[in-house]
Amino acid sequence: MDVHDDERARRWRLVLGGQAENAPGGGLGGLSGTDAGMDAALAALYDLDGDGESAPRSAGLGGSAPRVSRWLGDIRTYFPSTVVQVMQKDAIDRLDLSRLLLEPEMLEAVEPDVHLVGTLLSLNRVMPEKARESARVVVRKVVHELERKLQHRTRAAVTGALNRAARTNRPRRPADIDWDRTIRANLKNYLPDRNTVVPSRLVGYARKQQSVQREVVLCIDQSGSMAASVVYSSVFGAVLASMRSLKTSLVVFDTAVVDLTDQLHDPVELLFGTQLGGGTDINRAIAYSQGLITRPANSIFILISDLYEGGVRAEMLKRVAAMTAAGVQVIVLLALSDEGAPFYDHENAAALAAMGVPAFACTPDAFPDLMAAAIERRDITAWAERTLGEGNQRA
Repeated sequence: MDVHDDERARRWRLVLGGQAENAPGGGLGGLSGTDAGMDAALAALYDLDGDGESAPRSAGLGGSAPRVSRWLGDIRTYFPSTVVQVMQKDAIDRLDLSRLLLEPEMLEAVEPDVHLVGTLLSLNRVMPEKARESARVVVRKVVHELERKLQHRTRAAVTGALNRAARTNRPRRPADIDWDRTIRANLKNYLPDRNTVVPSRLVGYARKQQSVQREVVLCIDQSGSMAASVVYSSVFGAVLASMRSLKTSLVVFDTAVVDLTDQLHDPVELLFGTQLGGGTDINRAIAYSQGLITRPANSIFILISDLYEGGVRAEMLKRVAAMTAAGVQVIVLLALSDEGAPFYDHENAAALAAMGVPAFACTPDAFPDLMAAAIERRDITAWAERTLGEGNQRA
């Protein structure tokens, strides 16, 4: 067969499924690589017998939530978003996934599982209303558990960093003097014969400020691969928004940009306001975020994205350069999850690193310390290399 015949046979093989390999006349042959992955994803959903049950040769989705989660990730990898939406709807209708999500045993057994939340959110637009209410119960349980684990450490780290950043060389009262730091800063003035240090410079604590000390903008990529990052970012955003010393904004984006700042008081509603999947226009999201920053020298902009830009790359890099030149602390997180090294655009990450913008994956337990380091204006690249280790450094 020529090239056109090969492509025609490949397409028919994917349409007809595995049984086409054994058709009279030698069949249409097998598949390999990406095509084999596409075929397995299709077989799990569409290789059914006349009674609507999975055929013996089908992979199937069974009753396992982890398997469903993997399958949803696979179809987002192999098919465009319009096809993914059709397949998700078909999965709910043909395989009764809504029944799986409504089973009391499942709801009672759920542990804080970010991957399950990502699965539920990806199904949100095609989920029946009854299943959506049950999904909210699951998401709320997960979010509350994450808040319980992360809130105290985040508040402690950020509050401590704000206090340290508010040090002054002119403490107003003796009680405001940080004697340990003052002694360290004046060791060169030690008088051996008198066994004392003459403090030529005092280091102390500034009076507690009631006003906003830092502006924080979290800008989150909603593409399917970032599902865990969206969940963690929403929880952290809600925690940061509860602190009066910070002005926190949260923006999510695909090809459009949505400002969810007014929903930070309720991270569950915030998550259901996201829309996992779709394209990516980072440039547009950064342009919107620039408008939220009113005090560049006291602002932290955190872009959470795999950096696969569907918009204008040159404009995106130019905007980042303009933000850093204005004094904004810009940080790029390739993932905010426990999943390890993410897939990301290495070329864009390298371009950002060349202009001094660190880009690395961050685990949720390290995020509070990252915020503290950013508030204190420490070297974030050095912090990442020291804290996150060799396997998770910047690009």
